[in-house]
Amino acid sequence: MVSNPQGFYQQLQALPLPAQQAFMAALCERLLPNYALYEQTTGQGDGHTLNAVLSLVWERLNVPNASIDFARQAEKLAECEPPAEDDSFGARRALDAVVAVSALLDTLQGESPEAVLDVSRTSRAGVRAFIELTEGEDDAATLALMIRDHPLMADENDFQDAVLEAVSQPLDKAALKEVRQLGRNGGISNLGLTLEDAGA
Repeated sequence: MVSNPQGFYQQLQALPLPAQQAFMAALCERLLPNYALYEQTTGQGDGHTLNAVLSLVWERLNVPNASIDFARQAEKLAECEPPAEDDSFGARRALDAVVAVSALLDTLQGESPEAVLDVSRTSRAGVRAFIELTEGEDDAATLALMIRDHPLMADENDFQDAVLEAVSQPLDKAALKEVRQLGRNGGISNLGLTLEDAGA
């Protein structure tokens, strides 16, 4: 449990940009199963492109002078968004994944000092929304306590702490590989879901 989220966000913003980008990329990896579940259950979306764009980000982190047109990748990414008229829970969580990768791409195309905070908050907000959906508690105070103490939120906070710690070390190729593995989280998303949950 993060006892001081403000301190956490300050640490995030104090990181050098490549470390921030690795942090965001790891969180994006952990959001991808939510997108894949949405794609599998609705037939909408383009997880292949989303994965490919994120892989190019890891390539750039490994090879800083790699020539990659991230403006073009951002255009491709926009096409991965769920249809605007789909307001289902699955679509919103799939959109979280696209928005998070998009924020990451922004940092590769110019100044975007808030992006790392946006990605961190997007992931936490998805967990919060999932708990609200599954617990069905109407009383705001009770719900706030439930969210704070919920195992999924504790897991989310522990995960973000672990990634922050990992990217605070010198990031050579071996370290980046470990951060990516951490982000993949054994195929389990921030909502505790895997593709198997779609009946795969």
